[in-house]
Amino acid sequence: MTDLAGTPGPAEPGGSPPAVRTRGLFKRFGAQVAVAGVDLAVPRGGFAGLVGPNGAGKTTTLSMITGLLRPDGGTAEVAGMDVWRDPVAVKSQVGVLPEGLRLFERLSGRELLSYNGQIRGIPKDEVARRAEELLKVMDLSGAADKLVVDYSTGMRKKIGLAAALLHNPKVLFLDEPFEGVDPVSANTLVEVLRRYTASGSTIVFSSHVMELVERLCDWVSVMNLGRIVAQGPLAEIRGGGTLNAAILDLVGARGNGEEGLSWLGSSSG
Repeated sequence: MTDLAGTPGPAEPGGSPPAVRTRGLFKRFGAQVAVAGVDLAVPRGGFAGLVGPNGAGKTTTLSMITGLLRPDGGTAEVAGMDVWRDPVAVKSQVGVLPEGLRLFERLSGRELLSYNGQIRGIPKDEVARRAEELLKVMDLSGAADKLVVDYSTGMRKKIGLAAALLHNPKVLFLDEPFEGVDPVSANTLVEVLRRYTASGSTIVFSSHVMELVERLCDWVSVMNLGRIVAQGPLAEIRGGGTLNAAILDLVGARGNGEEGLSWLGSSSG
């Protein structure tokens, strides 16, 4: 386990680079430091979780790694390529499903996938073939010609994931992918993601649902106050207990709700 920023990350066979690596990643918004020098390392293949309390800097970190937000300092690499020196090459190798996903709502699901594929330069016939397969796997075939504006939250997450997978990226970034998703849709998403990682691809996702992280992830990075406070294999991070308990210890959150509020629950009479 890595518990201090700057210590070595995961070793890769043959000396090849990890799927994701950042060094000293820094971002400030006015007087507030959102990310305070993140040294993140994610091995290739499988699921990697980025977890921590609200305001820890997870979304800001993912936004900088995926080229959506320019850092104020530090570097970010995906598959050995610098995100900000070679952004076009990096974006061709990554898929992104951000929190608060915005879609072209006046397109149908099929049209949305066709549009995404064509702007990535995939031949039209190949886009159509991949789109049909993704719509079927996501259980969206019956809604393929329905406008996205009429999709439910779960359907939006599924069509967003389909769009992120259409170009077969090496690394997939997901920010709270299961938030607001019903159990049936969540199960579909999990099955698709497991098929994706089985081929050797990598998923990096943030979530507040620790049970889900424990079920899916083999590597976990814990953030607090804009820094990585621990990272490593899931079994090492959680030790002999649960991941939730380990995170509470790492961020010093135990006991915060035990003082005050003596009036809560007492009879007003």
